[in-house]
Amino acid sequence: MSATSYDVLIIGSGQAGTPLAYALADAGRRVGVIEGGHLGGSCVNYGCAPTKMMLASAQRAHLVRTANELGIRAPEPEVDFAAVVGRKDRLTQQARAGIEHKLTQVHSNITLVRGWARFTAPNTLHVDLADGVGTTTLTAPLIFINTGTRAAIPLLPGLEVAGYLTNDTLLLGLQELPEHLIILGGSYIGVEFGQMFRRLGSRVTVIETSASIMDHEDADVSEPLQKLLEQEGVEFVLEAETRQVSRNAEGILTLTADTPGGERRIRGSHLLIATGRMPNTQDMGLKAAGISTDEKGYVVVDEHLRTPAKGVYALGDVKGGPQFTHISYDDYRIVRDFVLHGRSRSYHNRPLPYVVFTEPQLGRIGLSKEQAREKKVPFRVSRVPASSIGRATETGLTDGFVEVLVGDDDQLLGAAVLCEQGGEIMTMFQLAIAGKLPYQQLVDMVIAHPTWAEVLNNAFQRLERG
Repeated sequence: MSATSYDVLIIGSGQAGTPLAYALADAGRRVGVIEGGHLGGSCVNYGCAPTKMMLASAQRAHLVRTANELGIRAPEPEVDFAAVVGRKDRLTQQARAGIEHKLTQVHSNITLVRGWARFTAPNTLHVDLADGVGTTTLTAPLIFINTGTRAAIPLLPGLEVAGYLTNDTLLLGLQELPEHLIILGGSYIGVEFGQMFRRLGSRVTVIETSASIMDHEDADVSEPLQKLLEQEGVEFVLEAETRQVSRNAEGILTLTADTPGGERRIRGSHLLIATGRMPNTQDMGLKAAGISTDEKGYVVVDEHLRTPAKGVYALGDVKGGPQFTHISYDDYRIVRDFVLHGRSRSYHNRPLPYVVFTEPQLGRIGLSKEQAREKKVPFRVSRVPASSIGRATETGLTDGFVEVLVGDDDQLLGAAVLCEQGGEIMTMFQLAIAGKLPYQQLVDMVIAHPTWAEVLNNAFQRLERG
């Protein structure tokens, strides 16, 4: 079988691969994009976007449910889960269609190949075409791996027989509102889905092996969020080691776990596995191309995202490290500038902003207190309650706090913002970090009143040595 040659092959149409295809094609390269699933990768299909679409519905229900607090009498909202899912599906399909239009109509020099690729030799791919229409062989001097990750499933007795959901399958196929959703894993996915389904009307229990949820955060950041979620009715079972899962003839699922208080048997209707991710590198023939992976299967890259194989790069979640859409997009920019413009930038030591889209949001940038201590970085810390922000009092959204870390040079080291508009406020602190502004400049800045941004004036008023 003769091979079809391209200048560039991109495996996967996620948030790094798709814009890279546009950029390289617009620069005159013949580009082949290979995708076996839905266009858009995890963010568009079972990550950021569809989650936030459903969160919007859950938050709207919560506003109606709590309207009495602001003097508005409203009946208990009736959640039409099919309509919630239908809205999410329509918007998701629009996003997929937009990507396909750009790949096939807007940008010339791009060929979309539907199928699953594996390396058979350096710079050579065998593709099993979708819908069983055959196979093809593709070659290119430049190949970019952007295959992402999938849910990591723990080895639990009875799990496969009992059945379970992942965020992938839940967002792509769940049509009924769970009566009682058990979530295995109390990190970012677990808390977002936990609050969302609680507000939509499900009973929710989150099972976590650690002593706190989101154990990558400082304890005095994660604990207040846990308390807020508990006030809404989300149950947490911490320091729990799940031993087995079963489902009876009536369809009731039982999860058995060992806890500090003894054995617990949690019964529910649905089980969501949210215990982490693993890379989509299986069956890709990476060894045939001289591409290395680490002990977890993530592709090994250098500071410019190059693999050991000449002309092969890995971008996005498949290379390991923080798994965020904005990080994948920055991978694209690093590779674009290196390949097209000869500009070199390492992916190490770049800013890592992120937001947990609970309500209130948790926005994080820079060092946490524990990270500063581990790195032996001197710092001062100030934490003010969200209730000290005028806008919070006026809107009744007073839960949470704003915490900032300042170095001995008076510049910001980091911030944790757990309050309404937490992600937006965090981004303002990120701008100050990027601009190397001393905190006094924020304190004295004239900021329009009454806005959430006014917290920049008073966030530093309680600075104490950390």
